[in-house]
Amino acid sequence: MLLQAGAVCAERTFDGDRCHYAALNLDLRSLLKSFEARPPPLAPLPAALRTTFLTCPANRNAFLDMMLQGSATAEAAALAEAAGFGPTDAASSAHLVPPDITFYVGGKPIEAHRAILCARSPFFEKKFNGDWKDRKELRFSEKRLSFSALYNLIHSFYADRLEAPVDDMESLSLICKVCKCEELRKLVDKEIVHHRFAPYKATRKLDLVESQTRFVLQGQSLPPEDRLPSALQRLLDNCLANSRQEDYCNNVPNETHRNSEDDDHADLIVKVDDRVFRCHQVILASRSEYFKARISRMVGFLEGNNGSLGLPFLEAHDLSVEAFEKMLEYMYTDKVEHMDPILAEELFDVASRYLLFPLKRVVADLLLPNLAHVSPAELCHWLMLSDIYGVVKIREYCLDIIACNFEMFAHTREFRALLLTLPPPSADDALRTTRPSAPGGTGNTEQGNVLDDLREKWLEAEAAELDKRDQSAALFDKRLEVLMSVAEREADDDDTGLQ
Repeated sequence: MLLQAGAVCAERTFDGDRCHYAALNLDLRSLLKSFEARPPPLAPLPAALRTTFLTCPANRNAFLDMMLQGSATAEAAALAEAAGFGPTDAASSAHLVPPDITFYVGGKPIEAHRAILCARSPFFEKKFNGDWKDRKELRFSEKRLSFSALYNLIHSFYADRLEAPVDDMESLSLICKVCKCEELRKLVDKEIVHHRFAPYKATRKLDLVESQTRFVLQGQSLPPEDRLPSALQRLLDNCLANSRQEDYCNNVPNETHRNSEDDDHADLIVKVDDRVFRCHQVILASRSEYFKARISRMVGFLEGNNGSLGLPFLEAHDLSVEAFEKMLEYMYTDKVEHMDPILAEELFDVASRYLLFPLKRVVADLLLPNLAHVSPAELCHWLMLSDIYGVVKIREYCLDIIACNFEMFAHTREFRALLLTLPPPSADDALRTTRPSAPGGTGNTEQGNVLDDLREKWLEAEAAELDKRDQSAALFDKRLEVLMSVAEREADDDDTGLQ
């Protein structure tokens, strides 16, 4: 029960070693080892694409069959449950994005999206631009191609992590060679040599569980240019190069332009202001619930049709072209390399409206160094925005600066005006956040009252004694009341001057 709930028991850690050493019997020790073999969580981009891949019914069924193949032990079933795709999982069988290519090996299907395949493999890119350009299905004989090897390779293109049985390693190496995944093939060949001479190769004698006979290769083991984010970055660069101004929508492109655009394998047009962007449904729908809903409802609606472009068409409103480009960069690569601080406020709004909440953290990391050089008035502005959009890192930074320099901010008109727009601090002692946190405690992760949190940080900065904290908090509240009164008089004076 503990292991299935996510408990970690690594053998080479202090606590984990004692659990392995004191295991009651070999069955329990094998169970610990099987759960220790679980790979670490995936980053948001590969996790989203892996979910899209495994949501396809054929891929999901093949995943469960391979996971539970052979002994079909309780440990293997637990691993499938831990992966989020166990037999009791009640996820909908509907596609996130319908696949546009299906491979049949010995009659067993593998569903995929050609944009992902072309981004990860030069072989697939050449084939889909040539012989397989208009194909929806491809059939192979199982005598010439291993189903499990091809499935695991395509799965790794989405998840940026290769998981395969040790017995399939040689077939996997051959497929990597055909697909021209040279760096991956080198690592697989190295592992083949290792397992060939390793003493634990005799799995029958040691009675190892199925999870201990699987080879797991993380994407970080590959050179940076062969990893998923870099591959999708190249795909995005091609799409941006083919994106044009609005008049392109009204003109049929010539043959040269059409051929260059086909190379990016785009299957969606998004119009922002006077510019059209060529995108991929599998990326946008996998990363954003907003786009998933819009794309799934395009069929039969006017919005989804554009005859001159020949691709499904969406229009995005209330954001700039620059912000949309940065949003695309994050959706395709899980990062934003460079950002003008002026765009930060718009990107916080975009992340909220398009349900890309991790984008807020990326923007906050880029914005934070710039806040060290802003004026007190600007810092008050960012405190208000971070509280509205729930950007905890920026909010905490602004509160820390204000608490450590409270008197300076008290003489700042913008700070006094901000006090009038915020909810008043809690008057009830039981609701005050003035109690010190326990050592190592994480505290309350939910955002509270801004002024309550500012009071707490001010008390920490002033190093108030524990028995005087309530008295000091009361003095702080009175100071806030005085500042609010000053702000109200200033607001009245401004109104009088306007009249």
